[in-house]
Amino acid sequence: MTDSNNLRYELRQMEEQNAREISGWKYEPPYDLYNMGDDPAGLQELLDGSYYAVTLPGNQLAGFFCYGGNARVPGGAEQGLYSGDNVLDIGLGMKPEFTGAGQGMDFLRAGITFAEQQYAPAKLRLTVAAFNLRAAALYRKAGFGLTGSFERTRGDNSMEFLVMERPLM
Repeated sequence: MTDSNNLRYELRQMEEQNAREISGWKYEPPYDLYNMGDDPAGLQELLDGSYYAVTLPGNQLAGFFCYGGNARVPGGAEQGLYSGDNVLDIGLGMKPEFTGAGQGMDFLRAGITFAEQQYAPAKLRLTVAAFNLRAAALYRKAGFGLTGSFERTRGDNSMEFLVMERPLM
């Protein structure tokens, strides 16, 4: 897919080299929630078939998309927020140095187009940390609407997540 800056995003099945690079990405606080680190389970998840690397010409890794159950944040299912017929959950991440540079909409459109072509769902659903105002605004601009929210507690920390959906047909 081509964007307004003549960038061409290509999605393809995640390979180990891409997964290892993504595992090493470091986001600045408060976005460091998205840092994966070198957890072997995280690397295995990136290679389980539900993740796709997003590259630019010259094979430069720009980010990733995830489709299906791995795109769900634990806690939302217990609240009944991941139900519905023909709804595809998506997750995504951009390379840290590309975030906040005005490329988000074109990146997101590439992943939406891929989902339409590969999975043909009636709706897309995503989950975003409520503090991530920049991403939530992008998703609203792309036609996603809020369908619910939930708190996820890990250790002593609690965080709110927003669940958003967008019809495709």
